[in-house]
Amino acid sequence: MMPFWQRFAITLAAILIVSFATSVLARNLLGISVPGYLVGVIGGLAALPVWEFVKRVRPK
Repeated sequence: MMPFWQRFAITLAAILIVSFATSVLARNLLGISVPGYLVGVIGGLAALPVWEFVKRVRPK
């Protein structure tokens, strides 16, 4: 199983990427500015399946 710090780093990266992508897509496609707390909630929700996935991944 992966060490905790690797799982945490991957999950944190997923949160940041999803949050940034959500903000950029909303601004460019919809022309609206999404509040920071809403972008954070979306990133946090995306972290849940990522965390479960990295818990199951085993290094070779």
